[in-house]
Amino acid sequence: MRIRSTAAAATATAAMLALSACGGDDGDSGGDGGSGDGDYVTDLTFGTGGTSGTYYPLGGELTDIFSSSIDDISVNYVESGASAENLGQIFQEEWQLGMTQNDTANLAVNGELEGLEGEQIDNVGWIANLYPEAAHLIVREDAGIESVEDLEGATVAVGDAGSGTRAISDAILSAYGLEEGDYTPEVTDFGTSTEMLADGQIDATIFVVGTPVAGLTQLAASTDVELLPVEDEQAETISENSGAEAYDISADSYDFLDEDVQTVSVFASLVASTSQVSEDVAYEMTQAIFENSDDITLEVGDSINQDEALVGVGDVPLHPGAERYYDEQGVELP
Repeated sequence: MRIRSTAAAATATAAMLALSACGGDDGDSGGDGGSGDGDYVTDLTFGTGGTSGTYYPLGGELTDIFSSSIDDISVNYVESGASAENLGQIFQEEWQLGMTQNDTANLAVNGELEGLEGEQIDNVGWIANLYPEAAHLIVREDAGIESVEDLEGATVAVGDAGSGTRAISDAILSAYGLEEGDYTPEVTDFGTSTEMLADGQIDATIFVVGTPVAGLTQLAASTDVELLPVEDEQAETISENSGAEAYDISADSYDFLDEDVQTVSVFASLVASTSQVSEDVAYEMTQAIFENSDDITLEVGDSINQDEALVGVGDVPLHPGAERYYDEQGVELP
């Protein structure tokens, strides 16, 4: 039976990271920090993202798929600060499933995640790459900002603390020679940033989401906005220093676009705890995603493809259940 939660995440990302840095569990969950021999649970908490983005509604639809396809589990999907918080909560054995950018997950397993440097998150297993997430650099049309270089001296929303968006925002601005001090960062979530842009409280917002995203469509309906491009040279620099790749946001994604806009993209992925989610449950989840992807109503559902399921996996280990599924399907393993 599915349990659905629409409550906000209980803790801010930064607080979660600080807590997670303690590692392990408190002795009640039976977890072992990732060896795979922990006490598996069937009441699963699924960390998604903010309600204005794509992670949250997609998490809800995946929850429906899991609940109708897998016996004897319940899934509670919750709003969260997205990638970093979801990984931290899985590491802490508070949550068992999470949406995350692939680049953030790779930083986490290599002990390079901001706030957790040197602490390897070792109980996270890759389930699947789901869809590309494009960096959107949005400015008001009347702001006189025509390029990323023009953001010098501006107030820019760069994403939540510790979020995957924040990491990509920093990488983009740095590629253009802009560091903190050259601009004023507004550390906030996607939904709040669009409200602040509409009210003229900030000059620009950067967020990393599946395309198209409803929050931008809604913003553009009331405010004249533009998308700033990321040029070839800077896109190559960003790719060299992160898990992002050059990507075009097509002109038909948003009504206010007249032509494709080049930016950079990472990949939205689903991960699961290896210490609390059993191999069999992870196998059934992986199978359910691809056998029922046609039931996903969000446009990003069109990108869910078994052949692309391991794109962006990098150093993140496959969950044993997912690995068994892909091996049976003849998908080339990393």
